[in-house]
Parts: sequence; C-alpha cells; structure tokens
Amino acid sequence: MIKRFLATAAFVLLSSTASVFATDIGATVDAACPFGDCAAAISLSYLGEFVIPTGQMENGVEFGGISGLDFDAATGHYIAISDDRSEKAPARFYDLDIDVGAAGLKGVTIVKHTTFQDKNGQPFAVKTVDPESIRFAKDGIYWGSEGDAKALIAPFIRVTSPDGAFVREFKLPDGFAPTADKSTGIRDNLAFEDLAVSPSGDVFAGVEAALYQDGPNPSLTTGSLSRIIRYDGATGEPKAQYVYPISPIPQAAAKPDGGNDNGMSEMIALDDHRLLSVERSYAQGFGNNIKLFMMDLDGATDVSGIASLARNNQRVVPVRKSQVLDLRAIGLTPDNIEAMAIGKAKDGTDVLILGSDNNFSTGQKTQFYAFKINRRPQ
Repeated sequence: MIKRFLATAAFVLLSSTASVFATDIGATVDAACPFGDCAAAISLSYLGEFVIPTGQMENGVEFGGISGLDFDAATGHYIAISDDRSEKAPARFYDLDIDVGAAGLKGVTIVKHTTFQDKNGQPFAVKTVDPESIRFAKDGIYWGSEGDAKALIAPFIRVTSPDGAFVREFKLPDGFAPTADKSTGIRDNLAFEDLAVSPSGDVFAGVEAALYQDGPNPSLTTGSLSRIIRYDGATGEPKAQYVYPISPIPQAAAKPDGGNDNGMSEMIALDDHRLLSVERSYAQGFGNNIKLFMMDLDGATDVSGIASLARNNQRVVPVRKSQVLDLRAIGLTPDNIEAMAIGKAKDGTDVLILGSDNNFSTGQKTQFYAFKINRRPQ
C-alpha cells in the first residue's frame, strides 16, 4: 500500500502554538518556522467576522453557496463564486465590496452577479455544473467545477472573460473523469474544490479527497491521499501532479451513527512553491472544524505517471505541510469555510479573507473572517 512508500518525514505536521484567543481585534497568531524553516514564517492578526444571513436577495437572486473568493486589484473588490448548480438561478459569480481595515472587518456589500456561459454562449442548464473555486489570472477569470460523479459529468477548470463568456478549458488528466463502476476517477462531491495561481502563472487544482484508485476517504484514524494537478496556465496543459495528505477526521460525531468528514476545501499560492490550504471537517452534533496549513511543493514527487497510489511500489514523497491556524483553537466558531483570498484592505493592509458556503440552508450562514497578514514567507 502507498503508506509504506511515502516518506514518513514528510507527514510530520509542525503546528503553531497559539495561547491567545482571537476574539479581540488585533489578536495575533504566529507560525514562526513551518517545516522548521523560519524563512517560511507567517503571522496573522484577527480583524473580525461579518455574517450575511441565509435568504438575502441580490437583484432577484438568492445569495449564498460561496465556495471560492479572490481579490481584484483593479477595482479593490472581490469576486465570489456560488456553488449553486443553476437550480436557484443560473451558475454565477458575485462582485463583493469588503470593508476591512486596521480597525476591523466592518461589512460585506453584494455589488452584482455575473452569469457563467457554457461553450455555446448560454447559461448552464440545471445540474450540469458545480462551481467551486475561482481566481483572477493574466488572461481572464479561472474557475473550477466539481462535475457530478453520479451523473458521470467530469470536473473541469475553465477560463472565462469578465462578462462570463467561455474562453478556453484546461486539459483533464487521465484518471480524474468519473466512472460508472467507481474503479477510477473522482468521488461524488469530492473533486475540484481547490484552485490557486502562482506568481509565475502556474495553476494548481486540487481534489478534496482521494480519487477512487488512490485509496479511501479520511476516517477518524487515517487520512486520505489527495492529488494536486500543476498546470501551465498559458497552455492549460498539465505539468505535474503531487500528493497532498489530508489529515484524519479530527472530531467524532455526537452519536455513533452520525456523519463526519474532512477534506481540502481551498488553497491559495503564497509563491511558486508554497501554498496555504484549508482543511474543512464536519461532525454531526459538533459542527465544523477549520484548519489552515502551509504546504511546500519543493521536493515532492511528480506522481502524474502513477495510475494508482494505492497500488504502487514506487517511493513517493508527498508535499510537506505544517499547520498554521486552527480557528476553533483561537476561540472562533466557524461555519463551512470553503473560500480563501489574499487581498488589500481599504488602508492598503495585506489581508487574508475566509468565506463560508451556507448550502442555502437556514441552519447555516455566509460567514466572512478577516486577518491582517503581518508576515508571509520570504
């Protein structure tokens, strides 16, 4: 099995120890030396929370399902993608004005929404797409769909123009498309949750948990082997694939028959080899547990030539990862965090914004957290 061949040192998680509770504006959490590398240090200060309740309407459309977020330096606004499968309204992304500065997170205003167009220039039909992630890049807006494993609809990464028109599509590597017998490919609702664009223009797309051929989902005692595809952003051609080790589920459900899970719900590039990832878990009767990790791709094995991680006799080095923030450990009660952006506050401060997917449920909320970035890897 793969666990015999993965370099065990790469699984060591070096966690920051935070003795401060981030319920006060300005409370700081430091990860001084992730991976034992002090040049990778990151420091964050809490700037507050803002909630948009479920049911809020914008131009006749219910707002919610926020699963991806990015900053538009040209406007100072943010774009946010909704994971509505064209059921409440055609698949879309939003323009948001986030009012945050040194004094804290004051508000989030919904400016407008833009409808995605398919390859024929039409809005996506109901249940033909599952938007989950979004990023700005040099030639347009990059976004990802999880597809639908049950309906055998493949996931994709596409480029759209600011008005939502289709521009081009990235190549899907072998082994990712869903299969009827579940022998290979994505699991349902566990595909392209994650998208990042590096300063060099490379694009990273990650699956939430293991492909069928790569092993099981996370459990309370074992993790899961997710793949990250590295693309040439200019051509849309895959360059490499890496193994990201999802952590075991950190919390049991309140009742023995209750549901629980864990997966990578977003990532963002800090530079050309270091990224931040969000691991989002849920346990029935407990709620969500959200942890941020820094990962380093340097030295990780390119596994694009390995068809199955579960049936492999080659030595594989996964990406290194190190925990930098646990939202519950600093006193917060996070909802279903699936979106992450690095942007600028109104006063020019570098900020990290997290956003939640409310699943259009009255029992959940669209929640935003803001952190000042005091220091990031050098």
